[in-house]
Amino acid sequence: MASDALIFEGVDAYYGDSLVLRGVSFRLREGAVLGLLGRNGAGKSTCMNVAVGLLPARQGSVQLYSERISGLAPEDISRRGVALVPQTRRIFKNLSVTENLLVAARRPAEIAHELWTEETVYAAFPRLAERKKQLAGSLSGGEQQMLAIGRALMSNPRVLLMDEPSEGLAPQIVAEVMATVGRLKEQGLSIVLVEQNTKLVFDFADDIVILNTGRVVVTDSAEKLRTSGADLSEHLGVF
Repeated sequence: MASDALIFEGVDAYYGDSLVLRGVSFRLREGAVLGLLGRNGAGKSTCMNVAVGLLPARQGSVQLYSERISGLAPEDISRRGVALVPQTRRIFKNLSVTENLLVAARRPAEIAHELWTEETVYAAFPRLAERKKQLAGSLSGGEQQMLAIGRALMSNPRVLLMDEPSEGLAPQIVAEVMATVGRLKEQGLSIVLVEQNTKLVFDFADDIVILNTGRVVVTDSAEKLRTSGADLSEHLGVF
């Protein structure tokens, strides 16, 4: 029986004095894709920031394969195998494509799937291979997103968090990025996919969590929600 790769248990989080996550609990199963949905401001990106240690949990805990990681520094969480593709990409614009990849390279002691290297990232994103010597700041938005994903993969994570990977991208680039998500799923990587595009999420997710004003309001399999649709219209405004 597969274990849980990432567990949020009763997490409260604040920005200043504002409570933004309220008792958030969900589980990412090992080797599964969990779609995290919600309207703007629902708390999706905040969950990602808590998971990687950029924002502390005031209450509750975050666990990676049953090991508590909440309270650790971001670099310690990264070393334990959690990688984030942030919504703002956060690439090093004054470094080349290759330098951006190499700065994140990490070879873990244990990993269940094939290691990600500079060569395998270039194989996944041939556009980056063509631009390996270019400064990252000179890339298009889609290429920068590919680089952000490639950089995260270079750490050979056990859990990959993807925050709005399709935002602002042309449909063709979205297709390329999501094809990579499909390959990662086939390889058995555990993924949390945060997206406004519900169709993309349902194309890849095994399980769905819906947030509304910082609370979990729906937790179910993608298959059940795909057939019912009722909760989507109520909490996301889609039909």
